[in-house]
This record gives sequence, C-alpha cells and structure tokens, in this order.
Amino acid sequence: MTHLHYLQGYRPEIITQVEALIAQNRLKNVLQQRYPDIHDIRSDKALYYYTIALKNCYLKKSQPLNKVLYDDKITLKKQALGLHSYIAKNHGGKTKTKNEIRISSKLRYVPEPLLRMVVVHELAHLKEKDHNKAFYQLCCHMENDYHQLEFDLRLWLTMLELESNVTT
Repeated sequence: MTHLHYLQGYRPEIITQVEALIAQNRLKNVLQQRYPDIHDIRSDKALYYYTIALKNCYLKKSQPLNKVLYDDKITLKKQALGLHSYIAKNHGGKTKTKNEIRISSKLRYVPEPLLRMVVVHELAHLKEKDHNKAFYQLCCHMENDYHQLEFDLRLWLTMLELESNVTT
C-alpha cells in the first residue's frame, strides 16, 4: 500500500498487521488507547528546556546545545523527523562550534513519548554521528522503549496521513 511509506523496511507480517488495522478502521483507536494525551511542548523555548533536561540527565559531559527548535522546513516524507547539526566556524583564527537540534513542526501535536523518542535520537548524535550499533545502544539507554516508540511514531504519522487524505 502506498500510504505505508513510513513503514518501509519492516517485515511483511508487520505490514500485513498494520494493513488489517487500517482496513478495519482501528489504527486510530489502537494508537489513542496507547497514547491518549498530546504533549503541550509547543514553543521553541519549551522544546529547548525539555531537550536540555534530557541531555543533562543522560549526556552531562557532551558538547553544549546552542539551539533547539521546531522547524517548518523539515519534511516528514523524506523520513526525517529531526535534524542535528554540528557547525564549525573559523572567525579570527578561533574556531567556534555550535550544536543545533531541529525537530519537525509536525511533531508539536503528538504524544509526549513519541516526541521524546525523536529528541533522544537527535541527542544521541551528540556522541555518535552515524546510525550504528553504538548509536542505537545509546538511544536505548536514554529511552528503554526506543524501538517501539519509533515504530509507534511511524504508525501515528501513517494515521495522520490517512486522515489528511480523507479530508482532502
């Protein structure tokens, strides 16, 4: 099914289960039972403090974060939920570095555990630049249910896309 592009790479039996939930019109109910509340972290300032609290809990000795914000330009269709940038600028013989995290604005209205998963993912890039075994171990250290939350976020995005197709 074309509307399952967020679930590319998952096993066929999982895709079949999701297709069954969609065909039975149950996907939204299942997700809302699991995640009944949407977070209230709406502003960039609130997102910054939320991210810093997680960073201070798990990555105290990592490089500082200069900026954390919601970004309207991040498109979820490209599979990007957030971006971590490391910027090094040479000015007057001195190198200044900045770490920035940008989260898709579409994630302003998801349940808090799903937002936390994306923030944890981007924070893990402070220590591990690549998506390797050490990276995912760090993600799971910061969020035990990391992989389940990632899958659930993909389901949530699928649900939103299905709803937007019905209303257009």
